[in-house]
Amino acid sequence: MTTLRTIKTIATRSHATLLQDAAGAAALIVMLVVGLHLPAFI
Repeated sequence: MTTLRTIKTIATRSHATLLQDAAGAAALIVMLVVGLHLPAFI
């Protein structure tokens, strides 16, 4: 129960930057996928 409470507290405190963090994580995933497929194009 305390783990869920901790996650909820962290999410409420960092609400302002949560969207930016998600966008950054999505950008890193896109760069990883493109980087892994890049040798197939050359």
